[in-house]
Amino acid sequence: MTKIGLIADSHIPEAMPELPGQVRDVFAQVDLILHAGDMHCLEVLDWLEQTAPVLAVRGNGDEGGGGRPVVPEDARLHETQCLSRSGWNLGLVHDVLDPEEMPTWPIERTVQHYFGQPTDIIICGHTHVERICRYDQVWVINPGSPTYPHNLAAQPGTVGMLTLEDDQCASVVIYDLKTLAPLPGFSKTLNKY
Repeated sequence: MTKIGLIADSHIPEAMPELPGQVRDVFAQVDLILHAGDMHCLEVLDWLEQTAPVLAVRGNGDEGGGGRPVVPEDARLHETQCLSRSGWNLGLVHDVLDPEEMPTWPIERTVQHYFGQPTDIIICGHTHVERICRYDQVWVINPGSPTYPHNLAAQPGTVGMLTLEDDQCASVVIYDLKTLAPLPGFSKTLNKY
């Protein structure tokens, strides 16, 4: 079994001086943390790495958008990331177009464009809104934002936990950092087929 912490859009230090301490509580037993961009500074990855190894992707805010500084190069940070764990192919990218809103950009096009290989689960961010959806054979998970939930005022928001049990069975839960409880309606069993 592999437990993966999911986080995106931390916006540090713009939102808060550092991530809410509750992030460590939720991620206490994870094997890996995936950050789906807009961290705004490498110290976020350093802070998370005190809990577990971290992989991350750049978000639009990490490229100097909005007058922010460009996040420097780092071995943990790429434009996209592909990895395999417990028989699942995962893709990490900052933004995924919703195929229902953009029918000219189906999920297969996203997979090919960003990853170039079959992907079972895509972890993304950008919207600050939590989402667990399936498009054809691909799951898309957005853990929301731990600091700017739904782009509202700075406050503790949400993170996710992906548990890969074997090559067919997985689950995801989005946690409310204010209560450390699963966000109602955001616990899902994932299957491949």
